[in-house]
Amino acid sequence: MASNKLFTFEISLSVLDHLGRKLYRNFATVLGEAISNSWDANANNVWIYVDEENNSFIIKDDGDGMTSDDFQNKFLKIGYSKRNHEGNVSTKGRPYIGRKGIGKLALLSCADRIEIISKIKDGEYVGGVIDNSGLDRAITEDLTPSKYPLEKYDLEVFGDSINDHENGTIIYFGNIKSGLRNSLVFLKKTIALYFRFSLLDNSFNIFLNGEKVSLDDLKDLAENTEFLWNINGLADPYVDDYLTKLKERKDINMEGDVKGFIASVGKPRDLKIISTDEKVGVDLFVNGRLRERDILKHIPTDRVAESYLYGQIHVNGLDDDQDRFTSSREGIVADDPKYKVFLDNLRTKLSAILEDWDVWRLKHKKEGDPENHRITPKERSSIGLYNAVSEEYEVQEDTRHPERKEKVDGWVQSLASDASFNFQSYAECFISENLIRKHIQEENIQLGQDERDEIGRWKQKEVESKRQGNISIVIRQQNNDLCYLDMDPLTKVVDPQNGPACGLTTDAKQYKPIRDALMHTSLLTSEAKQKLTTIFENIKERVKALISGG
Repeated sequence: MASNKLFTFEISLSVLDHLGRKLYRNFATVLGEAISNSWDANANNVWIYVDEENNSFIIKDDGDGMTSDDFQNKFLKIGYSKRNHEGNVSTKGRPYIGRKGIGKLALLSCADRIEIISKIKDGEYVGGVIDNSGLDRAITEDLTPSKYPLEKYDLEVFGDSINDHENGTIIYFGNIKSGLRNSLVFLKKTIALYFRFSLLDNSFNIFLNGEKVSLDDLKDLAENTEFLWNINGLADPYVDDYLTKLKERKDINMEGDVKGFIASVGKPRDLKIISTDEKVGVDLFVNGRLRERDILKHIPTDRVAESYLYGQIHVNGLDDDQDRFTSSREGIVADDPKYKVFLDNLRTKLSAILEDWDVWRLKHKKEGDPENHRITPKERSSIGLYNAVSEEYEVQEDTRHPERKEKVDGWVQSLASDASFNFQSYAECFISENLIRKHIQEENIQLGQDERDEIGRWKQKEVESKRQGNISIVIRQQNNDLCYLDMDPLTKVVDPQNGPACGLTTDAKQYKPIRDALMHTSLLTSEAKQKLTTIFENIKERVKALISGG
């Protein structure tokens, strides 16, 4: 005979362990859940008080607060979602951050003891205590939530934080598990970086030990920022008011409901937060809250520029009817279609950004990306040499003649393109002529009378120049007559009629006038550069054939 008995789910408290204490590992995420709760509760202010001596901290807000019914049936109800019961925005018009109703469990992951009190305006405090040691025993005994009542709170634990507190919630975290290892400066930077709610509501403020957290806490990062790419015209006080010393800036357009910026610092170490291993990256924000750190890990390029980049991409459209955030709230489900479309669009823009980065770095006399093949390795090395040398001619600021530095910098910069070409050409000339000398020595080729006369003239000039300069040192490394001959006479020695280097003499004759101008550090015309490049390609191939016996 069939039974009519009804069966129901019974939840073990161990679920709190899996969804709370073992799920959240990042302190910023824990802090974020508490701050997000205050945001959702219409708070204008959040105060964080850190007590390093007692290894504890308090988070307090002036939000709507909770009644006894709210505390029991909303806050303590795991899985309660404001969105499902109260719509998508708060009574102040703020988009709700909470979705799954399990974020509150993050609070259990960072402290041994959590005490919570809350009150509505003109109401009384309600709340309780969650002691993780007691929770451990309840889990061991496999108790259900109904058999594990919270302990009663003690107002003395909250100290002065209850003074003048008309409404809102206060949470005390006792005996922080990992200890408060990070300095207050680090915490202020972390909060300033990762909680940008003020972009949506500038009345929302966060205080740490009585000091308002502001973009001033990111001044050192701003001062080390050199390049900026603004995405879809983001209006951001950090970008507009703090990145005022940029060397280059570019506005870029990107498909979709996206705004943000990507920036580059002078050195990778400039991205480190204080002295920790934490580094600023290109982070994803949704409705003012950090949702995933370092999103470039999903579209890696293995290019050197990535280690210089940071930024904030705001994609509020990712917060819709589809829940695409991971349970740990530390990322977005990787294979979500909408997220993948966004990443594909970002990948395209990132390619253009990496190109800009290389161009701008070289322009401002710094190393670029050696794996960017838009220019040849020879050109890149030549530019690098010019940048290194030109830095030695940098004029210091002079308040009496402020225009002087700008003028001289302009002179130096105007030489960049020509210097790059000339340095490269000199290196080609240096190597080719010395290889021909080596070949003549190796083959023991005898010099003609014309070459001996040329050597004699240059030796006499050197003697006279040394006398005038009162120089007695030996100048040339080797006592070798061939060192007094340049390309033109050298090729006559190795290019007998119908010899293996046939044509080298003809090339050398065309090469000589431009080569001489080059050696006198002249700036060449575009026609001369083109001619020199063409001739040298011929010379190079003939010299290679000559020295290889081909």
